[in-house]
Order: sequence, then C-alpha cells, then structure tokens
Amino acid sequence: MSQVTSLTGQEYLHKILLSRIYDVARVTPLQKLDKLSERLHCKVLLKREDYQQIHSFKIRGAYYKMKNLSPEQRGKGVIAASAGNHAQGCALSAAKLGCRAVIVMPKTTPDLKVDAVRRLGGEVVLWGESFNEAYDHAIELSQSEGLTLIPPYDDADVIAGQGTIAQELIGQCDDIDTIFVPVGGGGLAAGVAVYVKNLVPEIKVIGVEAEGSACMLAALKNHGPCDIGYVSHFADGVAVSRAGDETYRLCSMYLDDVITCSNDEICAAMKDIFDDTRAIAEPSGALALAGLKKYVREHGGTGNMISIMSGANVKFRTLRMVAERCDVGEKTEGILSIEIPETKGAFLKLFRDLGDRHMTEFSYRISHNSRARVFASVELTDGKKELDSIASSLRQKGYLVTDLTDDAIAKEHVRYMVGGHPTFPIDEKLFLFEFPNTKNALGRFLETLGDSYSVTLFHFRISDLEFCSVLCGFNVSKGSGDGLDAFIRRLNYPVHEVSSNAAYQQFLS
Repeated sequence: MSQVTSLTGQEYLHKILLSRIYDVARVTPLQKLDKLSERLHCKVLLKREDYQQIHSFKIRGAYYKMKNLSPEQRGKGVIAASAGNHAQGCALSAAKLGCRAVIVMPKTTPDLKVDAVRRLGGEVVLWGESFNEAYDHAIELSQSEGLTLIPPYDDADVIAGQGTIAQELIGQCDDIDTIFVPVGGGGLAAGVAVYVKNLVPEIKVIGVEAEGSACMLAALKNHGPCDIGYVSHFADGVAVSRAGDETYRLCSMYLDDVITCSNDEICAAMKDIFDDTRAIAEPSGALALAGLKKYVREHGGTGNMISIMSGANVKFRTLRMVAERCDVGEKTEGILSIEIPETKGAFLKLFRDLGDRHMTEFSYRISHNSRARVFASVELTDGKKELDSIASSLRQKGYLVTDLTDDAIAKEHVRYMVGGHPTFPIDEKLFLFEFPNTKNALGRFLETLGDSYSVTLFHFRISDLEFCSVLCGFNVSKGSGDGLDAFIRRLNYPVHEVSSNAAYQQFLS
C-alpha cells in the first residue's frame, strides 16, 4: 500500500463536514427492523446503503477522492483495483466527472460485477487471481500510463468520504447507543469512528469482521497491519488480507471494539434483513448486523443500535448457501451424526427417542450389515444448550452421537455426499415421495412404515416450500417387498418409482 498522509481527528472532522458528494451519492434512509427489534428487546436500525446507485457505500469515498483531484489529474484518468463495489464507485464517479477510469479486477471476479463496471463506462482489465495481484498491476499501470490511483480504503479522502455516513446518522437519529460497522480494509470503520468519536464520543463504534478475513483484529493484536494470508471469500466485500496503515491507525484510536462473525451468523443476518425489509444484502452488507446480534446477545443493548448495511451486490447463487446455513447461524438448527443399529424399525426407534422434535434433515445410505450412520438436523428453540441436551439423551440410550453443527466440512461438503454404493448386494427399489412441509410428516412416514421394511436409502430436507421431495430406497429381496404397495397406499403421499434413474444407477445403486 502507498504511503498515506495522517490527519488529526479534527482535520478529518473538517473534511467530512465540508464534503460535497451528493451530486452523485444519496442520503440513505435509516430503517427500523421491527421483527428483529422485538426479538432482541432493543431498537435495531439499519442504514440502507443499498439505496446508492451502485447499491454500495463505496461511491462515497471514490467520488470524494476523485472530486478532490486536480483538473490535470482527472484529465489523465484514474485507475483502481477492486473485485467489485469500489470498482463500480470509481467507474460511476469517473463518468460523472468526465474522466477515464481503468479498473483492474482479479480474474476470479464474478461476471455480475465485471459487467456492472463496464456498463458504467469503466475499462476493465482482468489480472491475477487475487486482489493483491490486481492491486500490484494497477500500481504498475498507474506509473506507466500516468493514471492516478484511487485506493479502495487506505486514503484520507476515501476515509473522509465514507465518514459522511456517520454525519448522516447523527442527523437522522437521537440517542444512539452503538454503531456497528463492517470491516474489510477498514476505510468505512475508520471514517465512521473518527467522525463519531470527535463529535459525540459517548456513542460506541464497533467494527465487525468475518472470521475468515479478520485482518483488523490481527493488526490490533500485532500492534500494526500484518498479512493474514488466505482469506475466505464468502463475504467477498470484506475479503482483505491486510488492513491499511491509516485505517489501522484510526481504528486502533477510535473503535471501541472489533468482533468477528461466522459465515452462518452472516447468513442468519441476511435472512433477518430480508424478513424485515424484503431487501437482499450481500454477505458483507449483512456483516454489521450479524455483529450487532452477537453483541446484544452477549452484552445486552439499550437505546438505538445501528447497523450499516454496506451493500447489496449479491451473487444470486450465494442464496443457496444462505438458505442452507441461516438456521444454523440463528442457533435454531443443530446438525448431528448418529450411529444406529442396521435393523428394521431402527429409524422409527430413533425418531421416538428424539421425542417431540422437528427433524429438518434426515440422510442415510446403507453401507454395513450391522451399523448405520444418519446425518440429521433438528430444529432448536434454545440453541446450543438444547442441542447438547438432545445429544446427551441419545448417548444415554446407547447411540453414538457427534455434533457437527460447527463443522464447516460437514455443512459445505459432507451433507451433500452422504450416500455411495452399498458394500454388499441388495435388491433395492427407489421411490421419490412428496412430503408436506409439516412437523409430523417424517414421523407419519416412519410410524406407517413401522418395522415391516428395510430402508436402504433416505434423504429428507425441510425447505421453505409447501411440499418437499424425499428420496427413499427399500430392500425388496426375499419377498420383503410384497407389502410395499400396501404401505405406499396407506401413506397416501404422492410417489413415483425412480429405480431406473441414471444418477441413482451410476452413483448410488
């Protein structure tokens, strides 16, 4: 990173107060989250930076930096390195100011963000596999072509531009208790903190980082910025491996705390935002709210608690993971691996031993003559304490139980790979049932089944749809399938035999 001129708090305050960014940026609304406020027993407010034209706060710092350039600098053009929102901010700002903008983006950048930059008039250069490689190339191009580099966060003007959010918040809300700010490289957190602490120091400002990219927390522990190496890209807007020098200086002076959140907690916060506003935040955009929830649950909260929704440029396919993980993040679902005897009726016995529990996932494939392993998810009302109680109760009844709720490999990979070919020959028929999305649907299936038939494969996962499909295999060898038709009629769920399905034949048969 380039050397940055360090300003005093009062100098930053002066720059923010005199900023002129609103010919391209917008004053964004502060919205109360009614459902979440009721749940957390405090007033939760969301600063909606998704209302900006580029659906991100990044337009503020980029425009303020570029507006302060000399006519000669703007005449030669600007260059930036970014995987997304900063790139769009620079491209839009350049279009507004009538100057050339070259944006260097990693080759791994989603097409959604590349196309957005091009639509705004930016000249995209795809380079390298990471932000650092793209940034180094941007520096080379800036020197060879005389372009002015627009840093994504470690720059006094960029920091001051982001600080205009704090200026708006102070004018929009009385009696602010705490402001939660997402942290990537630290530009937004530094700008908000330096403004608030020099004007209303009693307001707490807390930075929130993703667990997989907590470079500011590492810098604070190291007493200086340091490269943390590989970072998780789920929350790609904050996927930064090294905090800025000036942002670190300001954050270390003015932030009250820095906390981290898991991907599951971020997913839960994305769902909270959708439930209250019908807006879809990007993961980094929901990060601050995830931190707010975590903080309030651990420390309580009074007064107005504000979270900055920093952006909404989400990749649509990301929502698949969000839907799978938000309940775990909210501590309303736990994941268990349970070993049971490989006998008829074992599923039903397990279901009964679980008691009056709402099973949300149930995956199994026959693999051994005497033992079976079930991948199961259960709905919770009392979080980890309740899950521990369930696991303990099952162990007392002779089951081997492993808690996989915090196992990233289990959630990201293994749950989709439960299956494979049986290790001994069986005569199997496979059926696809349509289950109603009700608490007793799985129980009704197992009670009707009883111990009459041997289940060889089972995959059940509750969705948000009214009905969900359930895949089930039965061993029909030695006449054991004689009453299968009668069982299906008694069950009275829509069903199709799919024993000839190609995917089943190739991977599971």
